[in-house]
Amino acid sequence: MRILIYGAGVIGSLYAALFAEAGYDTSIYARGKRLEFLKKNGLLYKKKQNIKRAEITILGELPDNDIYDFILLTVRENQLYEALSELKNNKSDTIVTMVNSLDSYKKWEDIVGTGRILPAFPGAGGSINDDGILDASLTPRIIQPTTFAEISGNKSERTKQFSKILKCAHVPYQEVKDMHIWQLCHLAMVVPIADAYYEADCPERAGMDWKIMKKTAKRLKRNFNFLRKQSGRLSPGKMNFFCFLPLSILAIMLAITFESSFGDKFMYQHAMKAPDEMRELHKQFYDYVKRRKA
Repeated sequence: MRILIYGAGVIGSLYAALFAEAGYDTSIYARGKRLEFLKKNGLLYKKKQNIKRAEITILGELPDNDIYDFILLTVRENQLYEALSELKNNKSDTIVTMVNSLDSYKKWEDIVGTGRILPAFPGAGGSINDDGILDASLTPRIIQPTTFAEISGNKSERTKQFSKILKCAHVPYQEVKDMHIWQLCHLAMVVPIADAYYEADCPERAGMDWKIMKKTAKRLKRNFNFLRKQSGRLSPGKMNFFCFLPLSILAIMLAITFESSFGDKFMYQHAMKAPDEMRELHKQFYDYVKRRKA
């Protein structure tokens, strides 16, 4: 089983290390300074306070006839179309798009070909420090496992194969019915959270700003009530608690989460390192809401 990780940021590097540990033939495609570092030092990552080097192949170019069983596309939303254009002539059958976006899957297939896209989303977070060492981890299963689905919503041979890969790599996962609804619900949650950091006078201590926490709780309830009304359901089902939890309790829970080590690793670090991406996702989500309300 050959796997290519397209994108050597936090998410791509973590999945590459995990797949390599599981014994899969894993390659990672990188550019710029990250490529230079990887070629010189290899993929270095922290594990139980130790620094390890992943047994992977480092690529700076991707020939069309270099075929993989799965290509995991782990780039930011604003890098998506450039990546798809580069992959369109590659002969690999499956591109797992681990990207935060509300764009039509058909638009992606129009670039790379019908049937090649397997929509997904990672369950991970962390950082790459100034020394180029990955310090990241998977999110707990109960919060956000790696999530994927065929565009049709049907199970397939490749979703079975992808499930097996994730299981062997000890990556929590879930296969859902409708990846588009799942991603809508995900953005309904992460957009207000990122906005809270950007609006706070001291982003690192946003959880201590009660006014910001209350405003964020209101936005979350409004977003999920809207999606529940529009779609008839939320995905995953646990998102319904945003609709029914009293505002004051939700604001307290947010404050606790923002101030926790979990909040720092999985919320704060990404929001502060990817403000352009998060603001574009803010625009995408609320443009979607406006269109649906019109």
